[in-house]
Amino acid sequence: MHRPTILILLLFYSGLSYAQTHLDSLYRIWEDVNSPDTLRANALTDYIYEGYFYTKPDSAVILADELLTFNENTSNQKGMVETLDLKGYVLFRKGDYSQALQSYQKGLRLAKTIEYHLGAADILTKIGYLYHDNEDILTALQYYERGLKIYEKLGDLDGMGSIFNEYGSIYRTRGEHEKALDYYQKGVAINEDTGDEKGNAALYVNIGHLYADQEEYSKALDSYQKGLGIDEATGNQLGIASALAGIGTIYLEQGDDAKALDFLLRSLQISETINDIQGRAATLLNISDIYSDKGDFSKAIAYCKKSLELAEGIGDIGNQESSCDCLYYAYKGLGNMKEALVYHEKMLQLADSIQTEEAAIKLQQMEFSKQLLADSLLQVEKDLEVEMRHQMEVQEKETNRNMAIGVGVFFLILSVGLYSRWRYVKKSKAIIEKEKDRSENLLLNILPAEIAEELKQKGEAAARDFELVSILFTDFKGFTEQSAQISAKELIGEINHCFKAFDLICEKYGIEKIKTIGDAYMAAGGLPVPSDGSVQNTVMAALEMQNYMTDRITTKKAKNEFTFEMRLGIHTGPVVAGIVGVKKFQYDIWGDTVNTASRMESNGEVGMVNISQDTYELIKDLPQFAFSPRGEIKVKGKGEIAMWFVKMAQV
Repeated sequence: MHRPTILILLLFYSGLSYAQTHLDSLYRIWEDVNSPDTLRANALTDYIYEGYFYTKPDSAVILADELLTFNENTSNQKGMVETLDLKGYVLFRKGDYSQALQSYQKGLRLAKTIEYHLGAADILTKIGYLYHDNEDILTALQYYERGLKIYEKLGDLDGMGSIFNEYGSIYRTRGEHEKALDYYQKGVAINEDTGDEKGNAALYVNIGHLYADQEEYSKALDSYQKGLGIDEATGNQLGIASALAGIGTIYLEQGDDAKALDFLLRSLQISETINDIQGRAATLLNISDIYSDKGDFSKAIAYCKKSLELAEGIGDIGNQESSCDCLYYAYKGLGNMKEALVYHEKMLQLADSIQTEEAAIKLQQMEFSKQLLADSLLQVEKDLEVEMRHQMEVQEKETNRNMAIGVGVFFLILSVGLYSRWRYVKKSKAIIEKEKDRSENLLLNILPAEIAEELKQKGEAAARDFELVSILFTDFKGFTEQSAQISAKELIGEINHCFKAFDLICEKYGIEKIKTIGDAYMAAGGLPVPSDGSVQNTVMAALEMQNYMTDRITTKKAKNEFTFEMRLGIHTGPVVAGIVGVKKFQYDIWGDTVNTASRMESNGEVGMVNISQDTYELIKDLPQFAFSPRGEIKVKGKGEIAMWFVKMAQV
């Protein structure tokens, strides 16, 4: 396979004129109609890689389409596979994953048709990159393994090294540092054996990341410097940007802001030139950290917002969450709590989205594992059938005595083999069941059990009307003022502590948690399965939540520590409930009942449970409750509404 040497334009080095001359030479070969077709195609391929791949991806796609047409017209099917590979990789680098996958799949089909094994392996590896980048590790591993088998069969060390690099990254993500380092070093050894030192640049940078994770900063710097030296010698701008960012991050961790800023700004400049969006987003966040540490929050906000914009453009939820956290901290530093809370709430929503995606991935893994088990059982049956047919042939050819011996030996071997296979299948089934339980528990943290079951069986869950649902809202009084006096870590830690307690209380009384919105907590009684005691249980849960907050205030004040005072309101009425979204789904409820319940909370008082007249009418005769009338209170957008305070009756 023609694997072009990527001599990127050396925009920051003295080799600029040589690079431009080389590009001109490649283009002249491409335009020379008297040159052999293969030579022209190779020249245009190198021209795309060297002149446009990193710096002008849109132009690279256009040129790739032109190259594809040329290869089609000259019946160069291998060239078509390579061009579809190239086009897919450009689209992948742009963040256009769906178009990239289409190009890869088209190239893979053609490679299989013409039995171009190396081309197929390269595309399989690239598809693995795509799924890996989208955090679908299971699917990525399937493609990596398919590619690796072909590389091993062909004896292609370069391909094997690229797969080992990806395996190392996967184990690093899982926190298995020794395995990750082992695979990275295997890749380094392969490149040393083949004399391809430049292939080690990315590996050294990845090893640097690995050491940085373990806070072994001197080893990390050494690895980054090795990778940087190789990339600078070959002009690999993407590698240079990555190595510089790694070095900058190490200096940032060590508190040397001046050096950190120098390296990070150099990395950012190159990332902008080659349109490396993910690299830019991450580097912008690191630079914002430096300005935040210096107290220059205005500059920090500018870098955070640019990072958020880039992350939103490519759908990178992890970087979006980090950017929102950055903006929350910076606006808080400026004393602009209104904007700080906007980004704090957005950060919490993104965190919920990440949990939902993780649940979806777990479900995919569970389904794949189930399929593996089914395939394993089917293979046992096939093996048995083959062995039985073979034995019948033996019976026809052997004498009765030999036949008897053969049958005895066969069944002994078969029984041992089947027993071993049965043990394997049984063990696999146990593992799958364990993963299934974990996946279902994760899903149940996101959706009600009945809705989760309907979603698994039908692939969707219809919206439903409920006539009698009690909506509970809580809100922390003075949240904005108190949050200005404490760190983000303390603030989120305290909210999380309280909300965990509320989760347990809801579970105790059979109340469905709907969502959290910043410092507000929303739950509902009477759905997704209506019950006679739902109103009573919702009020019981509310009273226990207020008791919990009262006790926590007493404990915290004794230690001279802060916590929140809380308002809580309940209203009962009809709602519509269902799943919002397709991929990042969330169970939610709508209707005027929800709005009224929110007004009950906002017009309540600290430490009390404020209920509407409708809720009161449903529980007024229950002896365990005592009520205090509040009269009719004017509510914005609702007029005057009768309200009651409720508490446990004195025994």
